[in-house]
Amino acid sequence: MEFKASHRYAPLSARKARLVIDMVRGLSVNAALDVLGTTHRRAGAMINKVIKSAVANAEHEKAMSANDLYVKVALINEGPLKQGRLRWRPGAMGRMNPFRKRTSHIHVTLGVIESGSKSNQKKAAQSAEE
Repeated sequence: MEFKASHRYAPLSARKARLVIDMVRGLSVNAALDVLGTTHRRAGAMINKVIKSAVANAEHEKAMSANDLYVKVALINEGPLKQGRLRWRPGAMGRMNPFRKRTSHIHVTLGVIESGSKSNQKKAAQSAEE
């Protein structure tokens, strides 16, 4: 069973957000929320909200608790530029330099930790140790 949540058009670059999402991929939900709570990156708060939303979806659909879930898939994709175009700022010697206001799409899928699966047990044990 999988539970999904996403945040589209998040106002940050995908390259910076991927640094944060790589830290939580494969962890249990409680461990992932702890890691995101202590990171000092802007993407941490947005990814935290998406994971909490996926947990709420799981609780609503199948009455699953956060203890039984882990981050199965976590993706950051590039979104469109804000206002769909380049912007310009003054440059040296009277020229203009372009800059881009980037956006990204955050997608998180949570899976259920199965008691019979050894790989999921190892992930849960590693997250409990941290």
